Amino acid sequence: MKITDIRVRLVNNNDKLKAVASITIDDELVVHDIKVINGKDGYFLSMPSRKTTEGEFKDIVHPIKTEVRENLKELILAEYEKALASEQN
Repeated sequence: MKITDIRVRLVNNNDKLKAVASITIDDELVVHDIKVINGKDGYFLSMPSRKTTEGEFKDIVHPIKTEVRENLKELILAEYEKALASEQN
């Protein structure tokens, strides 16, 4: 699996939610609404989810392997940093 495109939209009016990303996988599949969250231990990703009838949130899409999640986090946060730098210029 190769991430072939990452698009980041900055969110400026929220303390914790910093950006929303979309990724393209192998130029064939797009995943929208990956959130970049600033938590107490630093940035993390929140995968697209939906609220169940019981009121809890369940991921719709998520990496199975830890290595894939870490790689995805690294790539998206790098694009987030670029978007921040671009906005400041």
